[in-house]
Amino acid sequence: MEPFVFERIGHQALRERIVTAETAASWIEDGMTLGLSGFTRAGDAKAVPTALIERAKRQPLKVDVYTGASLGSDIDKMMAEAGIVRKRLPFQADAAMRRKINERELLFVDQHLSHTAELVRSGVLKPIDYAIVEAVSITEDGMIIPTTSVGNSSIFVEKARRVIVELNVAQPKALYGFHDIYEVGKQGERAPIPLTKVDDRIGTIGIPVDLEKIAGIVVTNQTDSPSTIVPPDAETAAIARHLIEFLRREVAAGRLSERLAPIQAGIGSVANAVLYGLLDSEFCDLEVYSEVLQDAMFDLLDAGKVRFASGCSITLSENKMKQVYHNLEAYRGKLVLRPQEISNHPELIRRLGLISINTALEADIYGNVNSTHVRGTQMMNGIGGSGDFARHARLTIFVTKSSAKHGAISSIVPFVSHVDHTEHDVDVIITEHGYADLRGLAPVERAPLIIEHCAHPDYRPQLRDYFAEALKRGGHTPHVLEQALSWHIRYEQFGTMREETYQLQ
Repeated sequence: MEPFVFERIGHQALRERIVTAETAASWIEDGMTLGLSGFTRAGDAKAVPTALIERAKRQPLKVDVYTGASLGSDIDKMMAEAGIVRKRLPFQADAAMRRKINERELLFVDQHLSHTAELVRSGVLKPIDYAIVEAVSITEDGMIIPTTSVGNSSIFVEKARRVIVELNVAQPKALYGFHDIYEVGKQGERAPIPLTKVDDRIGTIGIPVDLEKIAGIVVTNQTDSPSTIVPPDAETAAIARHLIEFLRREVAAGRLSERLAPIQAGIGSVANAVLYGLLDSEFCDLEVYSEVLQDAMFDLLDAGKVRFASGCSITLSENKMKQVYHNLEAYRGKLVLRPQEISNHPELIRRLGLISINTALEADIYGNVNSTHVRGTQMMNGIGGSGDFARHARLTIFVTKSSAKHGAISSIVPFVSHVDHTEHDVDVIITEHGYADLRGLAPVERAPLIIEHCAHPDYRPQLRDYFAEALKRGGHTPHVLEQALSWHIRYEQFGTMREETYQLQ
């Protein structure tokens, strides 16, 4: 073994536990439960899951798979196609796995990302047989230093019967010191989490582990998969302008200072593009308390717009990955990575008073938001952390383009086909056409604002007609029940939500 590998294993006795990925995979038996590191394609276990997939081609088996969030390196794709997953939680973002979930060939538990650790800790979920976690090093005193994400790795390591460490020499050693691992303890016995500022450090620099639990160490040399973010377009730029306009009004009203409040932004191209809008704004000295730190976050750090960023993972495009990791020392003291239970904890979200910005698949005229299901039944990715933040943030903002599929789908509908975030938890909806501030408004006050400010102009007449008819029916939240989901029915039958192609009988 190369000397530089031993340099990353501070505890000498552990150096004797280096095994191949194939050997480690051979320990996994049919029916076991695995806890894999990884959060939005960053810091994921790579070699052992790949070896297990290859083994399953010769010896079929089924396992339950818990993660932080989505995995990179096509692990979710290959596991789904190999048919080795019986149950998966709490989030995924792969097309092949999505297809298997919707065909009910594997079970998927869509969880709030802050809940998984709590369910593992309390024993509600099946016990974890093997935690397989990626590390940049293992310290002399027996701490696993994670790589580019923390996710649920710390709770997996604590509660798993055995641990396999993937020591990834492709990940920069400079990641040492960027993590802050805190264990909240059992419910009913825990103290308040002692974090009152975004840049507080309250835990350890690595994941404490009982060294006897480490079954093996697999040496790997593979970078994270790059993110699939696309550059901002005219519509996302317009959404960003409306967000900035709204924030300016909050400052003018005295509800926010010129430094705003700590910002959380969800994953994906729309949320990333919206953050880019802050680059050209007057707002500076900002703080971020979020899950995923994407390309835009590092551009904001480089421009001096963001003072400090707290997250759970670093997920970057290929070019940005090279830039950031070759210059990682420049960010020391400017960012920290935490377990997702801490990055998404309701206690901290409420205490810090976050501005939460997440993406909707669709919203209805009263402010209910669907983040997960296409036409009510087909799972997309999962709720992720959006619910953790929506219920508890100072300001809960959902952004979406007003239409999809070249205008065949309206993102603003009479009634969402699946409710992830009720109208009670949604403060502001923003599309490329404007924003609707729903705070303090009754349902019949919200609907006209959403229709006129957020809906695509092509769909506004239909929405006005629906709301007018609903008002005649009466009620606190007026609906035409037999037409509430007619737009989704129309799309399934005719490939468009446009009214002129179909009249409900």
